[in-house]
Amino acid sequence: MALFKKRTVGKPGEWFYCLEHGKVEEGPDCPGKDRMGPYASREEAEHAMQTARERNLEWENDPKWHDSRVRGEDGDA
Repeated sequence: MALFKKRTVGKPGEWFYCLEHGKVEEGPDCPGKDRMGPYASREEAEHAMQTARERNLEWENDPKWHDSRVRGEDGDA
Protein backbone atom coordinates (compact mmCIF):
# COMPACT_ATOMS: atom_id res chain seq x y z
CA MET A 1 0.00 0.00 0.00
CA ALA A 2 1.35 3.40 -0.97
CA LEU A 3 2.11 5.85 1.78
CA PHE A 4 0.98 8.81 -0.28
CA LYS A 5 -1.90 8.59 -2.69
CA LYS A 6 -1.39 10.29 -6.04
CA ARG A 7 -4.10 12.91 -6.39
CA THR A 8 -5.41 14.40 -9.58
CA VAL A 9 -5.81 18.15 -9.87
CA GLY A 10 -9.05 19.88 -10.77
CA LYS A 11 -12.42 20.84 -9.38
CA PRO A 12 -15.84 19.30 -9.86
CA GLY A 13 -17.74 21.38 -12.42
CA GLU A 14 -14.69 21.60 -14.70
CA TRP A 15 -14.72 19.47 -17.83
CA PHE A 16 -11.78 17.58 -19.29
CA TYR A 17 -11.09 15.41 -22.31
CA CYS A 18 -9.23 12.23 -21.35
CA LEU A 19 -6.69 11.28 -24.01
CA GLU A 20 -6.23 7.77 -22.65
CA HIS A 21 -9.93 6.86 -22.58
CA GLY A 22 -11.10 9.16 -25.40
CA LYS A 23 -13.99 10.53 -23.38
CA VAL A 24 -15.19 13.63 -21.58
CA GLU A 25 -14.96 13.67 -17.80
CA GLU A 26 -16.23 16.06 -15.17
CA GLY A 27 -13.79 16.85 -12.42
CA PRO A 28 -10.40 15.30 -11.80
CA ASP A 29 -10.91 11.67 -12.82
CA CYS A 30 -7.67 10.95 -14.72
CA PRO A 31 -4.11 12.21 -14.16
CA GLY A 32 -3.22 15.57 -15.68
CA LYS A 33 -0.76 13.98 -18.13
CA ASP A 34 -3.68 12.14 -19.77
CA ARG A 35 -6.17 14.97 -20.15
CA MET A 36 -6.84 18.25 -21.90
CA GLY A 37 -8.63 21.06 -20.14
CA PRO A 38 -10.23 22.35 -18.06
CA TYR A 39 -13.09 23.50 -20.25
CA ALA A 40 -16.05 25.59 -19.14
CA SER A 41 -18.64 23.19 -20.56
CA ARG A 42 -19.08 19.59 -21.59
CA GLU A 43 -19.55 20.70 -25.21
CA GLU A 44 -16.17 22.46 -25.26
CA ALA A 45 -14.49 19.35 -23.84
CA GLU A 46 -16.21 17.16 -26.46
CA HIS A 47 -14.55 19.25 -29.17
CA ALA A 48 -11.08 19.27 -27.56
CA MET A 49 -9.39 17.25 -30.30
CA GLN A 50 -10.94 19.36 -33.08
CA THR A 51 -9.83 22.54 -31.29
CA ALA A 52 -6.31 21.14 -30.99
CA ARG A 53 -6.24 20.24 -34.71
CA GLU A 54 -7.39 23.75 -35.66
CA ARG A 55 -4.79 25.39 -33.42
CA ASN A 56 -2.04 23.15 -34.81
CA LEU A 57 -3.04 24.05 -38.37
CA GLU A 58 -3.00 27.76 -37.49
CA TRP A 59 0.48 27.36 -36.00
CA GLU A 60 1.78 25.42 -39.00
CA ASN A 61 0.59 28.20 -41.32
CA ASP A 62 1.70 31.14 -39.15
CA PRO A 63 4.41 33.08 -41.01
CA LYS A 64 5.95 34.19 -37.69
CA TRP A 65 6.83 30.56 -36.95
CA HIS A 66 7.99 29.71 -40.46
CA ASP A 67 10.46 32.43 -41.24
CA SER A 68 12.75 31.25 -44.03
CA ARG A 69 15.66 33.30 -42.64
CA VAL A 70 15.57 31.35 -39.38
CA ARG A 71 15.75 28.07 -41.27
CA GLY A 72 18.52 29.39 -43.52
CA GLU A 73 16.64 28.80 -46.76
CA ASP A 74 17.66 32.10 -48.32
CA GLY A 75 21.35 31.69 -47.51
CA ASP A 76 21.58 34.65 -45.10
CA ALA A 77 21.32 32.74 -41.83
